[in-house]
Amino acid sequence: MNIAVEIGGRGKRGLLLSNPVMVASGCFGNGIEFRRLFDIDRLGAIVSKGITLRPRQGNPQPRLVETPAGLINSIGLQNIGVGRVIKELAPIWATWRVPVVANIAGESVEEYASLAAQLDGTPGVSALELNISCPNVENGLEFACHPPLAAEVTAAVRRCTALPVIVKLSPVAPNLVAVAQAVVEAGADALTIANTYPALAIDIWSARPVPSFGGGLSGPAIKPLTLRLVSEVAREQLGVPIIGCGGISTWQDAVEYLMAGASAVQVGTITFRNPRAPLEVLEGLESFLQQQGIEDLSQIVGAALGS
Repeated sequence: MNIAVEIGGRGKRGLLLSNPVMVASGCFGNGIEFRRLFDIDRLGAIVSKGITLRPRQGNPQPRLVETPAGLINSIGLQNIGVGRVIKELAPIWATWRVPVVANIAGESVEEYASLAAQLDGTPGVSALELNISCPNVENGLEFACHPPLAAEVTAAVRRCTALPVIVKLSPVAPNLVAVAQAVVEAGADALTIANTYPALAIDIWSARPVPSFGGGLSGPAIKPLTLRLVSEVAREQLGVPIIGCGGISTWQDAVEYLMAGASAVQVGTITFRNPRAPLEVLEGLESFLQQQGIEDLSQIVGAALGS
């Protein structure tokens, strides 16, 4: 049974995932802690925490708020900065069989380009995911909502790296299809659909919003919304793989995304409750394919688009 997924080819290097189950940025740390819980080398890929040029302290507490069927986060891209990632984390990643996709975030086109240039050729980094759509930092949605800006960032990164470039899109872009088309034309090798949804909760005892700056909603509540976005972009047949990301908790969720046109999926928020969830999604998917007599994953990718 072939469940491998190929990403890349537009740069000098490609990325072959042994299977379509990835873990989403920000929900799995940098993978190191989870090695104590299960064999992470069985996964298709790990996406790192968001990486910026300089270390960031992130937003003040509280940063996480539970909601019905979801979670609002406002981490604010806390991270150690690209220099320490290259020095301290990448050498560890280089010893793993599972590829690591570095998620990068910048405040300008130049910052994205600089991050890409520094990570290009770094052992342990197999691809880049451009976070142009983070809703819990200032100006975090600027690039993702405007096709020309999204294309400019993508093109700048493409010029600076031979690594596969994945662009993570925003679910609140006024015209997501237009943004997707723009970044593909600018050199994107794949699309992650989508980031979290801007959200807010209220602490009724203090009469204050929580998180204080608002945040991004993830979890089961957003799955039907993001599933539709994946389907809409997949129908355009842009010629690059789509990675579905949003509310995936079970293997059944993953199958829905694949049938909607995704070639791979990212498992995120559920890992806060069940750290082994990505492995369980993979095992369930494999069992489903075997039971259905499906020999190649491509047989179900986009299967529901004609419905």
